Amino acid sequence: MDLTALNEYQINRLGVGRKFQTPSVYTDHTVFENILLSLEGSRGVFATLFARTTPAQCERIREILETVGLADKTGWKAGALAHGQKQWLEIGMLLAQRPRLLLVDEPAAGMTDEETAKTGELLISLAGEHSIIVIEHDMAFVRQIARKVTVLHQGSALYEGTVDEVQNDERVIEVYLGRKHEPKKHL
Repeated sequence: MDLTALNEYQINRLGVGRKFQTPSVYTDHTVFENILLSLEGSRGVFATLFARTTPAQCERIREILETVGLADKTGWKAGALAHGQKQWLEIGMLLAQRPRLLLVDEPAAGMTDEETAKTGELLISLAGEHSIIVIEHDMAFVRQIARKVTVLHQGSALYEGTVDEVQNDERVIEVYLGRKHEPKKHL
């Protein structure tokens, strides 16, 4: 199915969730409220105005916050979280929508080494329930999480394989690392 002709909400309804490089959370709302606002369900005017948080929703939010490592930050304003924690909250917001496929753009960008490792562990833990595609330039992070790596160049797949295979492929090396060309010898 060609998704390019669909609206964002239609793609989401097909079970595709996406997270961009810069975290997008509701900074003036609590961590709990961010997940609550992201839960799947009706977003109509009346449903929203007269909604009450159910015990099932509270339990789902608790599970998500446990998964992303923010259970102890439930009442915190999202704006008070560290950068890595905002990334994890946004991943939790995606999980609240129950996507089958997660598209995650540079989740380790701007993180400390500890946050990067924790993000890798989180994504690995989600792989059993979700298909995950990660766009990332940090090869140490890619090595931590990837089973298969696809290198793109100018909109097309250049090479696909394990991290080691990709890093040793001559085409990948030439395109991304460059080569010093030897000067031509004149006769």
